[in-house]
Amino acid sequence: MHLALSEPAASAVLLLVFGLLMAFSVFFTRTLDRLGVPVVLLFLGLGMLGGSEALGGVSFDNHAFAYRIGTIALILILFDGGFNTSYRAIRESALPSGLLATLGVLLTAGLMAGVARLLGMNWPEALLLGAIVSSTDAAAVFAVLRGGGLQINKRPRRILEVESCINDPMAVILTVAMIEVVGGGNVSPLMLVALVPLELVVGAAIGIGIGLAGRWLLARLRIRSSGLFPVATLACGFVAYGLATLFWGSGFLAVFAAGTVLGNGSLPYKAGLARVHDAIAWLSQVTMFLMLGLLVFPSKLLPVAGQGLVLGLALALVARPLATWLCLLPMRLPANEVKYICWVGLRGAVPIILAMFPVMADIPGADRIFHIVFFIVVVSAIVPGASIVPSTRWLGVGDREAPSPSAAIEMHSLQNLDGEIRVYHIESTVAACGATFAEIQFPEHASAILVVRGTELIAARGKTRIQENDHVYIFLKPQDEPYIGLLFGNHTE
Repeated sequence: MHLALSEPAASAVLLLVFGLLMAFSVFFTRTLDRLGVPVVLLFLGLGMLGGSEALGGVSFDNHAFAYRIGTIALILILFDGGFNTSYRAIRESALPSGLLATLGVLLTAGLMAGVARLLGMNWPEALLLGAIVSSTDAAAVFAVLRGGGLQINKRPRRILEVESCINDPMAVILTVAMIEVVGGGNVSPLMLVALVPLELVVGAAIGIGIGLAGRWLLARLRIRSSGLFPVATLACGFVAYGLATLFWGSGFLAVFAAGTVLGNGSLPYKAGLARVHDAIAWLSQVTMFLMLGLLVFPSKLLPVAGQGLVLGLALALVARPLATWLCLLPMRLPANEVKYICWVGLRGAVPIILAMFPVMADIPGADRIFHIVFFIVVVSAIVPGASIVPSTRWLGVGDREAPSPSAAIEMHSLQNLDGEIRVYHIESTVAACGATFAEIQFPEHASAILVVRGTELIAARGKTRIQENDHVYIFLKPQDEPYIGLLFGNHTE
């Protein structure tokens, strides 16, 4: 006798499988971190295991629903990325990241189209495939550079992160244009040239405007519950995406810009906001990649395995390095940094989501292209991903900045306060090293709070002597920071 599950029971089974997959994903992240492989690949793999052709038996092939969920997840990930990106990082990486996000994407798409044509695809399909896989993925890049425990020099890290956040518009425009071509439409090259700067400018302008408006409102609203602050900031992200998209701008760039403006402002409950958005971004990554894994059918991967392997290797070993090197050639960056940026061009959710476009447009052969793209993403992430840790060491781009303290002090308030707590890593060359706190003349409105020495917490009393490699927490007013910096050096970010 066949027993059909009721709707509540079916939902319970689906959530049970999904919860188990999420738990396994978290448990195995540390192992992948040590290998340098993007943890998002584990989420994809577990999603495939939960599919209808594997252990989970979950049947899911709704590309339109997956696209909407994936878009929401990318918004949350990009907003968190912007919230944790400083203005200084954007200023220092704007030119190289901008070139990689436009010219680099175009060159990568062309090179990949050439390889696909050599493998037997016709030109329209080859160009469509090249456009889909042309951009790096913010989720994969952040997962490795911020979540993988790597310590990388600021410049290459910032270039890679900003590039991954702003290169989506070019890839989206190219993909949509090639879908029109494959579908028999007529696309003007001049229109493409005009659309790219239009989307970037409109998206950036709307994102900055929403971010500034959000900062103004949060500074004046009297919100009694701290849990409502993340709701307000996330609302800014969703509004920025919606407005920018409706007005022919890049919604993803608008989200990143809004998050950056908010994150660089003086916000109530800011430290708590950073933690909440980081947790939401990780949940979004897990959910998105597990869902994308469910869309893939292993039986459809086998027929395209050969093409996918060759294309994935071509992307990792030829297209990405060559396109990146050509873009960075005029920058005169250190050779090792250029090599590192050329190598770390991770693909992830964005190409897979773009591969849904031709499926939803009913383009002939779209399902085959989708599975080829999935194969390319996995291969191109594993090849550079597995060597990220040793390549960071071989190329000498490891971060030599101060280590993080083993304990942290944060100040939370539901209103803006005229003061903050900053932590200073004590080096042997700073004036405060070797002195007691009684010997240091602090400004009237500044005071040392705590010394973290390894795993030991020491009260900042007058007789406490400051030693090299200590982390000193100091409460200060913004106007006192330059003077405190002269005594204690640079504060950690």
